[in-house]
Amino acid sequence: MKEFTLKQQGNIKRLTNKTFKFDDRVGEGWFSAVYFLKTKDIVKKHLKDNVVTMQFFQKQDAVLCGTDEAIALLHTFADNPEELEIHSLQDGDRISPYESVLTVRGPYESFGYLEGIIDGILSRRTSVATNVYKVVTAAKSTGSKKPVIFMGDRDDHYTQQAGDGYAAYIGGSTAQATHAMNEWWGKQGMGTMPHALIQMFKGDIVKSAEAYKDTFPDDDLVALVDYNNDVITDSLKVARHFGEELKGVRIDTSKNMVDQYFFRNPQVMGSFDPRGVNPQLIFALRDALDQEGFNHVKIMASGGFDEEKIKRFESLGVPVDMYGVGSNLLKVKIGFTGDNVLLNDDEEAKAGRKFNYNPRLEKVDYPVNDED
Repeated sequence: MKEFTLKQQGNIKRLTNKTFKFDDRVGEGWFSAVYFLKTKDIVKKHLKDNVVTMQFFQKQDAVLCGTDEAIALLHTFADNPEELEIHSLQDGDRISPYESVLTVRGPYESFGYLEGIIDGILSRRTSVATNVYKVVTAAKSTGSKKPVIFMGDRDDHYTQQAGDGYAAYIGGSTAQATHAMNEWWGKQGMGTMPHALIQMFKGDIVKSAEAYKDTFPDDDLVALVDYNNDVITDSLKVARHFGEELKGVRIDTSKNMVDQYFFRNPQVMGSFDPRGVNPQLIFALRDALDQEGFNHVKIMASGGFDEEKIKRFESLGVPVDMYGVGSNLLKVKIGFTGDNVLLNDDEEAKAGRKFNYNPRLEKVDYPVNDED
């Protein structure tokens, strides 16, 4: 496979196949629907001189992502890709329902079999970017800019981490959980301690944090405090032990659990759902830390957070300093469609579809080849 380098395109620098590391079998049709492959053969035999324009769109207000990947795919696997005429929006653009985000003009047999793959790229990347954008927007709905950490490593196949992490970055996520999630945009993964570490110290949060700090002395110390289902007790233990060295605590209480705080204070029960990470628990934790002078300790909340839950927390003024979000960001809710809408530059499309000119589209030049 020929590799391409980054090339300045107007005011943007698009990513190429050097970043995406495509599977060579794409060019063999391995990932294309068979009817596209059969159509390619039919066109090569009967309609070789036809030129089509294919356009791609979706049906929601969204944050676009996947255009660089789709363009790199075309530049890598289309026949004579330098002859294709490609116009595209940019990753991160806000898009409207039915707006054309990408058009490709050229011989059908050169690139048509890539249609479904491009649909899939745009659908997944745009869904993740849009999901992240919505939770990031919710997290700053009260005027603050609270970080959203993308923690989707355990919620999908590992091969999707790089693309999902990039889409999360496009959507506005502050940091990602794995190095792979940061690969396309040049950062490293971020994280502190899992429950497994505390388990091996037999539930002793202080010893776990001591070991972490000893091994990673340059990291900000953020303790995971829900292992024993008593977040206030354990938060105060680590805060008293580390003082100013403790930068934050993370709460990840299971949605099926009720923290020990509520059993010690049954008078607060009765008017809310006490399970999981809930506003009343966060308020109580913040008060407990502040009463002992640990105002500097930040609170990170994770576990079951989505746009609606973050909006609710923000509307109530819950003192969360950052959110960790995982599975809810990976749901593919946006589907793209690729249609042939022009034939030899004349209008020709299936009923209900037509060429939808978009003045926002920018022409994309063929990139520089590393072997040149």
